[in-house]
Amino acid sequence: MFGKLMIGAGLGLALAGGAVAQEGEPIKIGVLHSLSGTMAISETTLKDTVLMLIEEQNAAGGVLGRPLEAVVVDPASDWPLFAEKARELLTVSDVDVMFGCWTSVSRKSVLPVIEELNGLLFYPVQYEGEESSKNVFYTGAAPNQQAIPATDYLIDELGVEKFALLGTDYVYPRTTNNILSAYLQDKGVAEGDIFVNYTPFGHSDWSKIVADVVALGADGKKVGVISTINGDANIGFYKELAAAGVSADDIPVVAFSVGEEELSGLDTTDLVGHLAAWNYFGSAESPENAAFIESWKGFVGADRVTNDPMEATMIGFKMWVQAVEKAGTTDVDTVREAMYGLEVPNLTGGMAKMLPNHHLTKPVLIGEIREDGQFDIVSQTDPVEGDAWTDFLPESAVLEADWAELDCGMFNSQTQTCVQQKSNY
Repeated sequence: MFGKLMIGAGLGLALAGGAVAQEGEPIKIGVLHSLSGTMAISETTLKDTVLMLIEEQNAAGGVLGRPLEAVVVDPASDWPLFAEKARELLTVSDVDVMFGCWTSVSRKSVLPVIEELNGLLFYPVQYEGEESSKNVFYTGAAPNQQAIPATDYLIDELGVEKFALLGTDYVYPRTTNNILSAYLQDKGVAEGDIFVNYTPFGHSDWSKIVADVVALGADGKKVGVISTINGDANIGFYKELAAAGVSADDIPVVAFSVGEEELSGLDTTDLVGHLAAWNYFGSAESPENAAFIESWKGFVGADRVTNDPMEATMIGFKMWVQAVEKAGTTDVDTVREAMYGLEVPNLTGGMAKMLPNHHLTKPVLIGEIREDGQFDIVSQTDPVEGDAWTDFLPESAVLEADWAELDCGMFNSQTQTCVQQKSNY
């Protein structure tokens, strides 16, 4: 089935797929994910996920009795091109909603365009927080739903005393590590026991950085790595760890951007026991997850895995369908207002709820890498409400986002005023 789909940049794809009759103009869905470049290793799967969800929805009768049609573009891991493609989707293809972006720098590139044109974007990847746009629903984790709990796990469960914060050089890792540095010092970790390093996208020579991390533990204190390394740079990083003989017992790594899809391209033999923090793993045991995996493998093939941003994409898609049906229209403002309080089942056996700050409730899961590239879930919390603004940076602690009552994504609780957030930086 999947092999017969002809997917091209800017090409509208009608995926009727079912026997249920649909009438009227198609509802167009923009798919804004990199199909080439350094981020294609992660983003291509999310494009496939949206296509599967569209096919399933069309088989169920579409939305408002109308078929859904995907418009797929390739921003090619080029951040300015994300903005151009978003503008093309909204003004040329006239899409009703977009699902897309992975890196925060791509989302920041798109923000001014969708705010200017009043588009709607569902963003499905964990990110640094410090943002709440009227035109974006953030279905991935905020820092309090991933980074903070993962840090607590390293300290409380593994006895880590010194931290290497390794990230790719862009918005998400830098902001997340600023939050984590403040959080760690709040918990009594000395500034000198926190090593921070950034590398470019696609970085491949990890020998010196891994050596520096190993040297951090020369005084006998236990070292842990918090990784915000993105894209195919992870391949070189984990290979260098293995080459240096570093095991998870020696220096545990907890990654925020490595899931089943990334591990499928690695020899995981030497990575067993290293960690990842997400809100979903493919190994989760629930009827919803079993059905999702069966559908996915039937759509793309038995060798493909599932991962957290796929679940976030699914949740966002199903919430959007609910909101459109509830609103009786695809009008962006009407759909946005219909989103608040909507709930859909997640894949770990609970419910995801959309909050007025445009973030979800999500459980926090810590997983240990297995030899087969899946994860053993070693920790799982009850659903946590996503915070748009962190409590651990003084300038953010006074801010809140509430689009339902306050109609503001950056409300200063001290001055009782709505601040105008910059679209990008």
